[in-house]
Amino acid sequence: MNLLMKNLKSIYFILLLSLFMGQNAEAQDWANLNKYQNENAALQPLKPGQKRVVFMGDSITEGWPFPEFFAGKPYVNRGISGQTTPQMLIRFRPDVIALKPSLVIIMAGTNDIAENTGPSTLEMITDNLISMVELAKANHIKIILCSVLPTVDFWWKQGLQPAEKIVKLNAMIKKYADANGILYLDYYSAMVNEQKGLNAAYSGDGVHPNKAGYEVMYPLVEKAIAKVLSNK
Repeated sequence: MNLLMKNLKSIYFILLLSLFMGQNAEAQDWANLNKYQNENAALQPLKPGQKRVVFMGDSITEGWPFPEFFAGKPYVNRGISGQTTPQMLIRFRPDVIALKPSLVIIMAGTNDIAENTGPSTLEMITDNLISMVELAKANHIKIILCSVLPTVDFWWKQGLQPAEKIVKLNAMIKKYADANGILYLDYYSAMVNEQKGLNAAYSGDGVHPNKAGYEVMYPLVEKAIAKVLSNK
């Protein structure tokens, strides 16, 4: 019995140690800097005349099927599911600046409102977006700032009543963009329903676009990219 108890204690200790090490490793890479490390290193040089565009965002960006929508174009997807603006700000250098794009498209804020990394005010979210813009400008990268998509609730964290917060955040983003000569890409107006949520035809969970949703977003972003890149 004593031997059995010792063995059980040893197994329990190993399990706890493994759990701690896993959580510790995650904490050490809080911004998930390792996710695109290999892809960034393997990124091919641009062909003559090409201009690289980096999409920075969360799961809404990561989930966009790039090969289907942007085949053959020098567009780079650097979305990470669940991320908030402070996490994106930390990885902005390796996942955007180091790739030497002509343009970065920033779409962020949903997960901040969902409190994925803790409570966050709309001013805090806007400040992080502004910091990303300032980093881009300092490195001669053009910027498109996107609206946050509508939603009436988050299925993973219910009861936060995000609809009006998103309306206010989008107004703050647009005000800053207009005041600083940055193109504001308004996905929100094209995707919203009467309840200030995401149109059911464009989403399966009320937060993330489905293929039909991305088909609405596609011409809007292509038009915005063409406009920004054509400006000298």
